[in-house]
Amino acid sequence: MAKKTILWVDDEIEFLQPHILFLRDKNYQVETATNADDALTIVKQRNVDLVLLDEMMPGKDGLTALGEIKAVQPGLPVIMITKNEEESLMEDAIGSKVDDYLTKPVNPSQILLACKKFLESRDISQRRLTESYSQRMNEISMKLMQPLDYPDWIDIYRKLSIWDLELRDVDEHHMRDVIYDQRRECNVEFGKYIERNYQKWINDQTERPRLSVDIVKDFVFPEMEKGRRVVFVVIDCLRLDQWLTLEPFFYKNFTISKEYYYSILPTATPFSRNAIFSGLYPLDIERRYPELWSQGEDDDYSRNRYEDKLMYDQLRVLGLKFRKEPKYVKILNSEDTRNLEKNLLSLLDAPMLSIVLNFVDILAHSRSDLPILKEIAPDEPSYRSLTRSWFEHSPLYNVFKMLAQQDVTIFLTSDHGSVRSLRGTKVIGDRETSTNLRYKFGRNLKAEPKHAIFIKNPKDYKLPQRNFNLNYIIAKEDYYFVYPTNYHKYLAYYRDSFQHGGVSLEEMILPVVRLDPRNI
Repeated sequence: MAKKTILWVDDEIEFLQPHILFLRDKNYQVETATNADDALTIVKQRNVDLVLLDEMMPGKDGLTALGEIKAVQPGLPVIMITKNEEESLMEDAIGSKVDDYLTKPVNPSQILLACKKFLESRDISQRRLTESYSQRMNEISMKLMQPLDYPDWIDIYRKLSIWDLELRDVDEHHMRDVIYDQRRECNVEFGKYIERNYQKWINDQTERPRLSVDIVKDFVFPEMEKGRRVVFVVIDCLRLDQWLTLEPFFYKNFTISKEYYYSILPTATPFSRNAIFSGLYPLDIERRYPELWSQGEDDDYSRNRYEDKLMYDQLRVLGLKFRKEPKYVKILNSEDTRNLEKNLLSLLDAPMLSIVLNFVDILAHSRSDLPILKEIAPDEPSYRSLTRSWFEHSPLYNVFKMLAQQDVTIFLTSDHGSVRSLRGTKVIGDRETSTNLRYKFGRNLKAEPKHAIFIKNPKDYKLPQRNFNLNYIIAKEDYYFVYPTNYHKYLAYYRDSFQHGGVSLEEMILPVVRLDPRNI
């Protein structure tokens, strides 16, 4: 590895020779200058990695030199060394974009530590991260050999998501590949686990995780029963790792607590979000609200038109009585978000406000259709970055800042996540078969048994029956269904797209975030 170059600028440089020799002994290249002009010439003509800059020098002082160095090389780290401990000087130095400062007299160890901070911390962090992840991933591999229950899978997915975020600044791409391969290995076992246990969860009501049908009952209802105003936010298709990317925006204004739940199957908006708002499984929704669950339409919007009514009925069945009905807002575009921002205070006059945001879901679908989005977000880290950028510049961020000034309890969650679908699998069905890529319902569906869960009797999974010959298939891992007709065309078209509806950690395990304003 090439030696890092340090430029030390001091009008009494001859007295610093022991320090310079010490740094050279630590494998640094040390250049020297006795005044600001010479230092500026060196910075312009040579590759310098760090500047140690004396604050008091004849002619141009350190602060003036700092400004000129930063004008030439804005990203070059500068450590100012000063005898002056006045707070005003420190503020001036910080305001002039000094990266750090040390107070004289300095000893060699102080200088070495400061240099390592700027020149080696990234390499040291990467090396330790790599060592740490190797150990942790071995622990998960050992866990996969043992019987696991739903809390174990939540813990595994939470760890994988956090590690993935921590690796965003690490250059070692092979580590990302290793973690992705381990996530795929986990999803193989997770699919088997869900296939063995899901029916028991929804039919026997034995020991089971919290599911979509429990969210309002377990979180929203208890707060409303206490007389608290509640804002319930559902961001369609938001994964755990995407939430973790957004979470820092909330630190300043909110106290944050998180719990987790499992989405029902299929992990798709018409099923999972209606289950949240109604507290019912899809089969029970069809029986109780035959006029609401559209039987002839396959699009998500047509089957999610009645969420406000479902929420109202669920709260009423739970025993709440209202002087004013709960409010409901669905946000499909930036204009809807601006209207929410403008009308927020009047909407908070109700005991509860539900907000549904479709942007992340639209982003996932649009990435398949718009090549430019695939260029901008070619992988999961960049997809998270795009989600973060959207939130940071969206009026929705202002909405949360406004909510931080109100006496409300906020619950934020998602109805399902999405998985990066990289493997296609053939499916056979008739013309009436649904068009979804990660799940399908129709008659006489056929697919590779290893790649999907087959549901011959929808009632066993509390899914709408519709007619006697209807059955479902739900994709596992990162597979997506492709018909034999024009197979290779559609295999390539949908490969590396974010899809939902199937069985994976990313689609099923979701956060429920409680936000309490700090200043109320």
